[in-house]
Amino acid sequence: MTTAPEAPDILSAEFNADPYSAYQVMRNEAPLIWHEATQAYIISRYEDVEKAFKQETFTTANYDWQLEPVHGRTILQMGGREHAVRRALVAPAFRGSELQQRFLPVIERNARELVDGFRTAGEADLVSQFATRFPINVIVDMLGLQRSDHDRFHRWYTSIIAFLGNLTQDQDVIADGLRTRDEFAEYMLPIIRERRENPGDDLLSRLCLAEIDGTHMSDEDIKAFCSLLLTAGGETTDKAIASLFANLLQHPEQLADVRADRSLIPRAFAETLRYSPPVHMIMRQPAEDVELGGGVVPAGSTVTCLIGAANRDSDRYSDPDSFNIHRPELDTSTAFTAAADHLAFALGRHFCVGALLSVTEVEVATNQLLDAMADLRLAEGHTPVEQGVFTRGPAELQVRFTPTTQ
Repeated sequence: MTTAPEAPDILSAEFNADPYSAYQVMRNEAPLIWHEATQAYIISRYEDVEKAFKQETFTTANYDWQLEPVHGRTILQMGGREHAVRRALVAPAFRGSELQQRFLPVIERNARELVDGFRTAGEADLVSQFATRFPINVIVDMLGLQRSDHDRFHRWYTSIIAFLGNLTQDQDVIADGLRTRDEFAEYMLPIIRERRENPGDDLLSRLCLAEIDGTHMSDEDIKAFCSLLLTAGGETTDKAIASLFANLLQHPEQLADVRADRSLIPRAFAETLRYSPPVHMIMRQPAEDVELGGGVVPAGSTVTCLIGAANRDSDRYSDPDSFNIHRPELDTSTAFTAAADHLAFALGRHFCVGALLSVTEVEVATNQLLDAMADLRLAEGHTPVEQGVFTRGPAELQVRFTPTTQ
């Protein structure tokens, strides 16, 4: 194990500006690092991150302090039968047939409404005017909540994401996250109780009614899941859409390919998840001493798994630092399942339950944006710049196009 003096510290401005160069040093020279500031071991090679996601010895006990303060106890913290039952209760709403029949119209409507806000302007920031709004609006509408509260949910989402990515433990960020937790609970719990009495045809009602072998979700279970869905479902799709378009706009020949053949959208999304994943790091905690990166990590330690580094491991991918939707090893038949080659949705029993929702949102959004912007291009002089350490994506994406009528 090493302290890797060659690699910038993950909390440094240098790392934030260009984590990919640091990832290469870590993989090659320091695959296991003890990071004093966060009291965690850092791993960066694909084989090690895959092991941490798949092997049963790795738990999500770290979420007790990382997630529970703002979400409550979530499905991510559970194991064994408790986890299996809770996952079975929520999973049906995110499967293909249910998703297509019930929620596809909601997704299409929200994409169209946002695109209508700028299709006649000839210019837009695809981050602030679309990507950060779209998945949150979809989730609010799927849950059957007030559309007039879209802005409130966006504020809560922003606050919780800041809390989860607060590696420096900024006290103002912590305080704001805890205020959001209380506000969200005060808002959601009365609605959950009302839906139990008067269920509708929305996701929240389905969660209230879900039952397996006599087990139902409690009000706290549902509130925690909605909070998790708001952030995990929002942040990944938000960053994925922005990064997908940033990648295509910087590779115009591939953008032209996707525009000409929309069946390539899943390949563009899968390659985006590998090349520039929305979530760059996820924590795990081993229940026993475990070998990783040429060293031993003690039981009970926090392990920071660098997805952004593992997804560019040259031992796993050819020419890993190039964005290529046509790469031979890209398999879209498994890219959005627990058998995915990339690690953006994690693996194993905690594989993202909302992966198919994210795929559907990205496909709808990409099609509608391309339809509305026939000659889409970056604004003159604009270069997309990623930001973020825990989650990462373009800070803004200024584009120009020929306006279209509604």
